Amino acid sequence: MELLQSPTVEIVGIAVALAAVAAAAYIYSNKKPRDCLDPENFKEFKLVQRTQLSHNVAKFRFALPTPTSVLGLPIGQHISCRGRDGQGEEVIKPYTPTTLDSDLGHFELVIKMYPQGRMSHHFREMRVGDYLAVKGPKGRFKYQPGQVRAFGMLAGGSGITPMFQVARAILENPKDRTKVHLIYANVTLEDILLKEELDGLARDYPDRFKVFYVLNQVICLVFFSIFLENFGSPVVGLPF
Repeated sequence: MELLQSPTVEIVGIAVALAAVAAAAYIYSNKKPRDCLDPENFKEFKLVQRTQLSHNVAKFRFALPTPTSVLGLPIGQHISCRGRDGQGEEVIKPYTPTTLDSDLGHFELVIKMYPQGRMSHHFREMRVGDYLAVKGPKGRFKYQPGQVRAFGMLAGGSGITPMFQVARAILENPKDRTKVHLIYANVTLEDILLKEELDGLARDYPDRFKVFYVLNQVICLVFFSIFLENFGSPVVGLPF
């Protein structure tokens, strides 16, 4: 006996198929990393870990909404952080995370807290469980792989963080062969931020990354002499 296929059965079959496609799309979209930044509005992120690196430097780790969330910060740009100074007045200051979007579920800031710094006061008072208001991305520069043959970077003190962000993104990209030479100036050896991480990059990428530490010296002449010796030609630099 032959079975007759009614229009109702066809409609039900199409509806089931569409529901399956919609469910698969929903699951896939939820697995994709989601950007968390908003360029127009501040969003709050919870401090989940604070590591004191020296008497006035600490690393702050902030959780993103899900374990697969990403901050969504283009390489070469920064975020604006909002807090309160010692007088209770609002203060906003730009910072560059030391993490990349390949670090899922969190972002980190390495902060040097100055005695009279208004935003420094806010970070000095922060404890695990507190929230930081963040807005971004900010900045006009966006790095693109292979944008230049080499980067010459000059940084001092806490100005190392944007350089570290770009250098790490370049070196960890297997398709990017750009070379990076960094001169990093500080007053004392103890003032050098991210030294362990910088030395690790120099060790892991000896043909593409070189770092030169300068302590309490005039660095302009050193900058040019080192690059002329190693490159033999001018290189592109980043502002700090």
